[in-house]
Amino acid sequence: MGAVTLSLVLAASACGGGSSTGGGSNDSPKTLTYWASNQGASIEIDKKVLQPELDKFEKKTGIKVKLEVVPWSDLLNRILTATTSGQGPDVLNIGNTWSASLQATGALLPWDAANFEKIGGKDRFVDSALGSTGVPGQDPAAVPLYSMAYALYYNKQIFADAGITEPPATWDELVADSKKIQATGKQAIGAEGANVSENIHHVFVFAKQHGADFFTADGKPAFTDDKIVEAVKQYVDLMAKDKVIPAGNAEYAQNQSVSDFAKGRNAMLLWQSAAANLTSQGMSEDAYGIAPVPVQSGTPGTGTQINSMVAGINLAVFKNTDNLDGATEFVKFMTSDEEQKILNTAYSSIPPVRTAQDDPAFNTPANAVLKDTLAKSAAPLPQVPDESQFETAVGTAVKELFADAAAGRPVTTESVRAKLEKAQQQMPAK
Repeated sequence: MGAVTLSLVLAASACGGGSSTGGGSNDSPKTLTYWASNQGASIEIDKKVLQPELDKFEKKTGIKVKLEVVPWSDLLNRILTATTSGQGPDVLNIGNTWSASLQATGALLPWDAANFEKIGGKDRFVDSALGSTGVPGQDPAAVPLYSMAYALYYNKQIFADAGITEPPATWDELVADSKKIQATGKQAIGAEGANVSENIHHVFVFAKQHGADFFTADGKPAFTDDKIVEAVKQYVDLMAKDKVIPAGNAEYAQNQSVSDFAKGRNAMLLWQSAAANLTSQGMSEDAYGIAPVPVQSGTPGTGTQINSMVAGINLAVFKNTDNLDGATEFVKFMTSDEEQKILNTAYSSIPPVRTAQDDPAFNTPANAVLKDTLAKSAAPLPQVPDESQFETAVGTAVKELFADAAAGRPVTTESVRAKLEKAQQQMPAK
């Protein structure tokens, strides 16, 4: 898998959702159709990773798996079309934050105790990954496949040139270190202001750090909460006030900040499980360090010390499949210890299966940070039926605020609140 691993680029796309009704279908009990999300640098790379494993499954079970790798830009719409038409795959990947939204369609197989028992039991999976599989209190709509977490990636040489001996642990330290770096003529932090998914991931974490939630206990949006306004402003102020994110990053939309970091243009990058992405762009693992995302004060942990969303990919089954036994057997295969090690190694992700996660292959310094984050200081995005609308509305509000900052327009508490009020008005009425 080595050569394949070197050319992989992780898609920063554990997000989405929607609502419809329906399911998937199959034309033969000896055939399964599988929609895989695009995790690599290209669809062809994903095929090189997955096809040998699907061939292995066919040899073991006699069931052929028809693979289609679907780009993230198309995946959610394809899934929603399948839920309404009934014409879709038997098994599919979903971004883990889509779980509650797609659960609400009624199209996905619920993973009750009996179904989990068929794949070895629910307790095989780590708690943080199970937290992003559907609405709390209901049977999960999907099974964890790949786990990811955000971290701070930093360029060791740029840090040394600026006289910085250790990565920042708090946001005040982040800003202070950034200004030291910029005094040397380098850019400090890369961001993707036009990337709606990245925006929502970051401001969700900042809101948690300020002790706020975007939804009330009964599921109503609370986007204009004072602490949320403060959290969003803090993020955008890295460009608007502190001037440590380049104004041009307001237009960055997909992996451009990763490319800048890999090329040594930026000293720091806040990203999810970026190792394969950086390696594929020619950056040596020795050239950068990895540390927990900064918190408001102290060190990462539970409560307000959250420093990542629980990122990852889940595996779901359309419940009207004509081959439920085969689909269940395929999920069991893909979440087996052996396959978890192979696939998560290829994608530089973390196995959500406990025993696979303990394998020495995942005990690198970089993975240690990610595993510790997932275990202690990561939180799932809101598992509510309107999750996809939330991501789009708030992520777009942040995009517009970055555009204001880049254009020199003032970003104030009032302007942030107004954008969040507009986003809240876009949510479905309750």
